[in-house]
Amino acid sequence: MRFAYLAALLLAVTSLPNLAQETTHLTIDTTKPVARVSPTLYGIMSEEINYSYDGGLYAEMVSNRTFQSTRGLSLENWTLIQNGNSRASIAVDSTTGPSAALAHSMKFVAASASPQAEAGFYNTGFWGMALHSSTVYHGSFYAKTDNAAIGALTIRLVNDKTGAVAASSTVPTLGGSWQKYEFTLKTGALVPSADNHLEFLVEHPGTAWFSLISLFPPTYRNEPNGKRIDLMEKLAALHPAFLRFPGGNYLEGQHLNEHFEWKKTIGPLVDRPTHTTPWNYWSSDGMGLMEFLTWCEDLHMEPLLAVFSGYALNQDHINPGKDLEPYVQDALDEIEYVTGSAATRWGAERARNGHPAPFDLKFVEIGNEEYHDPSGTYDARFAQFYKAIKARYPDLQIVASAPVTLVRPDILDDNDHALHTHFYRTAQQFFEDVHRYDHYDRSGPKILVGEWATREGSPTTNMGAALGDAAWMTGLERNSDIVVMASYAPLFVNVNPGGMQWPSDLIGYDALTSYGSPSYYAQVMFSTHLGDQIFDTKMNTTNPRLFASATYNSKTHRLFVKLVNASSMVQAVEIKLSGAAHVRSKAVVTTLSGKTTQETNTIADPARIVPVTGNVTNAGPAFTHTVPRYSIQVLELTLE
Repeated sequence: MRFAYLAALLLAVTSLPNLAQETTHLTIDTTKPVARVSPTLYGIMSEEINYSYDGGLYAEMVSNRTFQSTRGLSLENWTLIQNGNSRASIAVDSTTGPSAALAHSMKFVAASASPQAEAGFYNTGFWGMALHSSTVYHGSFYAKTDNAAIGALTIRLVNDKTGAVAASSTVPTLGGSWQKYEFTLKTGALVPSADNHLEFLVEHPGTAWFSLISLFPPTYRNEPNGKRIDLMEKLAALHPAFLRFPGGNYLEGQHLNEHFEWKKTIGPLVDRPTHTTPWNYWSSDGMGLMEFLTWCEDLHMEPLLAVFSGYALNQDHINPGKDLEPYVQDALDEIEYVTGSAATRWGAERARNGHPAPFDLKFVEIGNEEYHDPSGTYDARFAQFYKAIKARYPDLQIVASAPVTLVRPDILDDNDHALHTHFYRTAQQFFEDVHRYDHYDRSGPKILVGEWATREGSPTTNMGAALGDAAWMTGLERNSDIVVMASYAPLFVNVNPGGMQWPSDLIGYDALTSYGSPSYYAQVMFSTHLGDQIFDTKMNTTNPRLFASATYNSKTHRLFVKLVNASSMVQAVEIKLSGAAHVRSKAVVTTLSGKTTQETNTIADPARIVPVTGNVTNAGPAFTHTVPRYSIQVLELTLE
């Protein structure tokens, strides 16, 4: 009986979460850097998944603005209004539209309407329309009528629950041919809410056709056709060095004819025909090639341009040789659009689109996830693209989206291309693989970890995933001489029901607000505390879930020590800075931690897990530091 009691007591004591583990010894050699940190190590990758652009970063508030869906021409998210005894109808008309790209429209017929009984239609937005106090919203649409007697068009924003009108505007009359109309809606004092919709109303009978109905809130840097401010600010906080675009599967398309055709995404919106995505919803193509490039410009990111390589998700492909030539030429045209002077054909087109100055471009990727192609044609297709691009743009760095054993190996130098890899794993798998690149062949191609994530938590990641991510990033930092780029994916998710196709995402949002996951804050901590030199680290520990890396900023003399304790017990670490004669005793420590690995942030509790900054007062050439359980820490030390 006594033995059973003592055994139970011992079990209870040893299971306490805050017990310390055996002291770990971490030695950092500060006498000589082992390599330089890649200046493009941490970037972002995004594509149209989880309503990342439409209903997300792209600030358009009207959903299905051109009356199209994966089921064909559609009035999805549009609803008829028949106030009082008015009678009206709406239907898609495939016989008329404002342009060759948009050759259809919505036909609205008001059989009867009056000032006391208006008729019209409304749009519900992307799970609502977010409105804020004293804010101006800019709208536009294309329309025509067969009879001016239909009169003025009233446009207003209305609360779903109360019917209160938040803002109203009037277009006095519609013309008899397709024209663009613009309007503004300004709210007064109100409680911010996404429970709103956009109405169009008439007071007289008549018929009119509408297309490309659009409404924008204030956008980042007030750019027209711009991006959501809150999401751009969260991205800016990541300090991303590059943007990989237009995405992975979104580049390829489910079928060959559904790939991202950049020429159809530039210029006025009315000339963009839009297209289906691989994730079973329609893309407005408001986020076109120019918008990706200005996104890079706004956040000072290097563009990593992926070009279509002739392979689709359903495993159809274009044979190398003559059949592939138009696609190779299309890639050359795209590069010219990005980098060419206004004297070139496509550079001139970019200038007409509002950006006379060329964009800087250093990296081009050929295709996406080509290791899925069972035809075995990627070697030859890659070689055809590589040869053509290098002949015209010899300074570009080419990225292969699968290992290549070239039919013409003489045209390729291993040091002149990078290899794209993907890793979607559990936290434990990343813990076990954190030393993957420690002994990697430095004579081969550089590595782009173009998509990676710890897939734990939904819709965004939890603390356990952040620990897996941070552990993996210590390995990337230690080896950032060979791993030159890394980008987490997916970047975004709309958390409304039906908005997500892929769980464990970095940033969540609805129409009104947004939040960062624990993994997001881990990314912020790593990317904003990164030196330009790698210091050798040696760790002697019995904790299998303790990880570390160290980089040094040679200009500011700041040493960044990353410590990840993914265990349930606190960890004492004796840190020795070998060769450091003087270390400022007061250091900064930034901590991200959770009570459990399942703890997370949500749209309702966005700041449950966020970095906390404090001080370390005992720093020196040798000192002891305690790392909390389930935590990620950055020590910022000054070497004097």
